[in-house]
Amino acid sequence: MAENMKNPEGQSSADRVSDAVDGSWVDSLAPLWSRPYLRLSRADRPIGSWLLLLPCWWGLALAMASNTSTIRWEDAWIFAGCALGAVLMRGAGCTWNDIADRKLDGKVSRTRSRPLPSGKTTVPKALIWMVVQALAALMILLTFNRAAIVIGLVSLVPVAVYPFAKRFTWWPQIFLGIAFNWGALLAWAAHTGSFGAPAMLLYISGIYWTLFYDTIYAHQDTEDDALAGVKSTAMLFGKSCKRWLSFFAALSTILMVAAAVVALNPVGKPVAFAVALAGIALFATHLAWQLRTLITSDSQNCLRLFRSNRGAGLLPVAGFLPAAFF
Repeated sequence: MAENMKNPEGQSSADRVSDAVDGSWVDSLAPLWSRPYLRLSRADRPIGSWLLLLPCWWGLALAMASNTSTIRWEDAWIFAGCALGAVLMRGAGCTWNDIADRKLDGKVSRTRSRPLPSGKTTVPKALIWMVVQALAALMILLTFNRAAIVIGLVSLVPVAVYPFAKRFTWWPQIFLGIAFNWGALLAWAAHTGSFGAPAMLLYISGIYWTLFYDTIYAHQDTEDDALAGVKSTAMLFGKSCKRWLSFFAALSTILMVAAAVVALNPVGKPVAFAVALAGIALFATHLAWQLRTLITSDSQNCLRLFRSNRGAGLLPVAGFLPAAFF
């Protein structure tokens, strides 16, 4: 019957997660036994890894641009290590999120096909998989300097708290932003060996960016969330959503400009600052485009715009990294 229908690749429709990317390698290439675990890690939806990674690259690129005399080959490993770590920690965090939310996910149409509520795997196996990913990420973190290691370990606190935020606050996206943008602090410290004001400004900018894109994402589930008793900014803002999103986009942009001003000193590094500012301007333009095209009642539109934030987040990198060579 319906659950036995096959897609063109010969895969059972019941074997896919409902909001997975069409044609995902997990659905077509991964061994059957591994698919529940890869889906717990969202390997079939790489956008989350990008959104965790990009603030890391912001922090590292701006740190390099702030003091060109400290650029070294080790920075190439920091770039790569952050990428590997983002994939692993996003996977561990999503696995933890699914363990905590397994009962709620069963009440939401978009998430009830995930491995735990659908019975494709068990909580003990999911816990083991989470620990394996976290330990692999720790091995990468330990190759960085002491300041970055400490900052990385502290990040486990917001990661652990986030899945429960939607139960007690209308603002769970703030907790997601606190967790997802930690890399701006970590990567800055991995390059400089210390904490810096530009990194904090980037971090807060990223939190407002997360409020922007994850509110768009949350509009897919407002009806189911209301029935399940789950809170979100999408439900809180209602018809005022676009005004709030405009506010978040503006604050994210302003704080990012402030980070560039503090890091690059427009008087001392005018060309580098101009290049960095161009990347930020493109970032702001992308967020404005998302606002113009957003249809909150259209779940496919919301998902498409949410995923487009990979491109938005790459634009500051495209400004900060060249600025390091001026």
